[in-house]
Amino acid sequence: MARKNNRRLRTRLFGAALLLALAGGGWAWWNMQHWLPPRAAFPMQGLEVSAEDGEIDWTAARATGAEFAYLDASASAFARDPAFVKNLEDARAAKLQVGAVHRYDPCQPADKQAANFVTVVPRDKAMLPPAVELDMLADTCPIKVSDAAVLSELTTFLNQIETHTGKPAMLKLSRGFEARYHVAQGIDRNLWLLRDRFQPDYAGRPWTLWTANSALSSAAGAAPIRWVVVQP
Repeated sequence: MARKNNRRLRTRLFGAALLLALAGGGWAWWNMQHWLPPRAAFPMQGLEVSAEDGEIDWTAARATGAEFAYLDASASAFARDPAFVKNLEDARAAKLQVGAVHRYDPCQPADKQAANFVTVVPRDKAMLPPAVELDMLADTCPIKVSDAAVLSELTTFLNQIETHTGKPAMLKLSRGFEARYHVAQGIDRNLWLLRDRFQPDYAGRPWTLWTANSALSSAAGAAPIRWVVVQP
């Protein structure tokens, strides 16, 4: 009888511990979905948006605390975000500062990618510095591209889009791209780093923009949005 009671007690304790773990995990998930960096530490905050995010309620985004928006505009040599023009107009109508993002493809020539970007993004001094998303590695290129060639072409691309915009570009740098190509030390541009909740340090030098929550649940859209803050 004593052994039977002990087994029951252990079973109940295990069940209680499991329920607590599930409840704690659920709370952590909910908290992360709604977490924003403290405004006192990061006064200027905003978001990044693409067509994949669906229609954005820019008034709600403003109410959430967004003061700026980076809009995905172009990718590689030919792709263009179909929502860029509308997002640009609507974000400006909501009194947000706006900037454009290009997703860089190390497999494509720099001049073709720059031509794609400048065709999509207007030459407008009121826009924020352009951002270049660096995530894709050259490992999958149909023709081998050396690491040195990746950096050389990237520099050419930056020079060309900066001539168009009149502003130094921002490097939106993933951990994997930095580990492979060491761009942060090789190219002198402001950095945009990514890490949910905890400040990123993988570039080895200070960042300017930080994607602090890559899946924020917000009234601004049906899909989670990417929330970005500025280094004060």
